[in-house]
Amino acid sequence: MTTALGIAAVTATLRSLLSEGLVEHNLSGVLGSTATVSVLPPDRVVPQNGTEASQLNLFLHRVSANTGWRNEGLPSRDGSGRNRLSNAPLALDLHYLLSAYSGGDLHAEILLGYAMQWLHESPLLTRGMIRQALTPAPLPGTPLERALFDSGLADQVELIKITPEHLDTEEMSKLWTATQSHLRPTAAYRATVVLIETSEPVRSALPVLTRGGVDPDSGRERGVSVEPGLEPAIPTLESLSPPGGQIVARLGETIDLTGHHLDGTGRTVLLGNDRFESELSLPALAAGGAALVQFSLPVADAAIYPVGVYRVGVSVLRPGESAARSSNRLAMTLAPQITGLPLNVVRAGDGSASFTINFHPALRAGQSVVLVLGQQEYAPQAFTAPTTSLDFVIEDAPVSPPPPPGQPPGHLVRLRIDGIDSPIIDRTAAPPTFLNQRVVIT
Repeated sequence: MTTALGIAAVTATLRSLLSEGLVEHNLSGVLGSTATVSVLPPDRVVPQNGTEASQLNLFLHRVSANTGWRNEGLPSRDGSGRNRLSNAPLALDLHYLLSAYSGGDLHAEILLGYAMQWLHESPLLTRGMIRQALTPAPLPGTPLERALFDSGLADQVELIKITPEHLDTEEMSKLWTATQSHLRPTAAYRATVVLIETSEPVRSALPVLTRGGVDPDSGRERGVSVEPGLEPAIPTLESLSPPGGQIVARLGETIDLTGHHLDGTGRTVLLGNDRFESELSLPALAAGGAALVQFSLPVADAAIYPVGVYRVGVSVLRPGESAARSSNRLAMTLAPQITGLPLNVVRAGDGSASFTINFHPALRAGQSVVLVLGQQEYAPQAFTAPTTSLDFVIEDAPVSPPPPPGQPPGHLVRLRIDGIDSPIIDRTAAPPTFLNQRVVIT
């Protein structure tokens, strides 16, 4: 693979090889003047005085993704996005305009003809050609020349192929109009493929030592064990269920993880939070079996479990095995829980209401928070994170309306942290009803 200098290295190689072709065919003698090769935009080839020298100009007008290589090496990072698994190559095709300039009769046509003949007979840039073209002369060369030589273009796995491209009259007209220059005899070519790859360190799996245990009769490894069945013989989670039919989890509750092949020793629940880049673990509860693992996030550990979305899995040492296995991961949303409700608040003389909301887990720095009172959102007073209490001052606070028959008074209240609401629905009732999470304003 090459570095980010690969694009410039291809252009420099083509320029060098075209220049050698002009010398080899003695075009300077044929034209009666020195012929050169430039790599300028078309609007900068002709000097301001308007005198055109005999020259070829190679202009890179477009870079496109190579369809054959564009998905090679993906994905380049793991599910968390933090660990690099591979350096996926950036595969590019380079599109060039090869134009001939000259002030003499037929000189441009002669230059373009020889250049197209050379590209037709040498459609492949070999490694030797690239190294020769990019080797600084004289050594050690300028910093730019040394950088192009060290770009790794000659060592990439794919060789550079040069193929003609067809551009119709409309496309050619648009290109020359966009460059704000006058049309010259031109041929279009594509150079494919340039593979640009970074050199960042990646995670590499360790080699396999054995493939199963050794058969005592044959003395050979048993290899992969095959068992008939529709379920894979590895720990697998199928569902995550907070209690009470809730769709979010709360601290102190027992959460059920159901699946299969979950029996064994050392059962541990794994929790990953990408928002805070944390990987936590805690022992599973004693209850459960091959199809069930239960765990609870203790309220006492509220400081280490912020509100957010977690990836939950299980690690278990299964019977007859010597190494623990990890299951797949399921998503779990940990919601805030308001304590001390219902709350009675008396309005001040100016109609405002001031009160404090206590909750857990703690609100961390960087998290957004609002209080939803009824259907209206209110921002808290200034606070210092982390905190488990927030002060609210509501101007012209709405007085709690009379409740419907059989319902308690007050405004339903939700604390919303990072878009996650504290639950207010009792899902065990049929039909569901609201929990008594209310603030009564009088």
